[in-house]
Amino acid sequence: ALKWLALGLMALDHANKYLLNEASAVLFDLGRMVLPLFGFVLMYNLARPGALEAGMHLKVMRRLLVFGALATPPVAALGGWWPLNILFMLLLATGMVWMVELGGAARITLAVLAFVVAGGLVEFWWFGVLSCLGAWAFCRRSTATRLALWATAVASLWIVNRNFAALACLPLVWGASHVGIPMPRRRWAFYAFYPAHLFIIWLVRS
Repeated sequence: ALKWLALGLMALDHANKYLLNEASAVLFDLGRMVLPLFGFVLMYNLARPGALEAGMHLKVMRRLLVFGALATPPVAALGGWWPLNILFMLLLATGMVWMVELGGAARITLAVLAFVVAGGLVEFWWFGVLSCLGAWAFCRRSTATRLALWATAVASLWIVNRNFAALACLPLVWGASHVGIPMPRRRWAFYAFYPAHLFIIWLVRS
């Protein structure tokens, strides 16, 4: 349900940005929740017991790479080649989690280097990656300290968004954990929708 919500908010946010020149402040603020919602759902699944052994991280990274590449032409046409789109940011966060989970000084060092170097190349920069890592750490062990760190990471998106609207995702996540909302699982739909809706917006603008 959170993924479907984020998908709808993303479509509205992109329509507001590319077709309405960000005329709606309400749609802009609602759109700030998209990244932390998608990031939380992804990290929640990666934190599941047995996810590493099942190869989930590698499967997710392959999908993010493919669909992130497919989305690159319309993203570049609409706003430029840099930064790389959000799927590459999620790819970076997933890769870092994968290396940390595998363990070892070399892999953890590589994860830190990837964060420092690649964090400046992807959408939402280092702050988007931190919001994902904070969600992953909280899902691994739900303590008050980790919740505070995750909230701080989400709040750091202010540097990109110039507001704290992203923090509104936190009560949504809490509410979703207390309410049963049966929704169909459409694993590929979320990946395919991202480049598809951007191509449509590109065509409309052209």
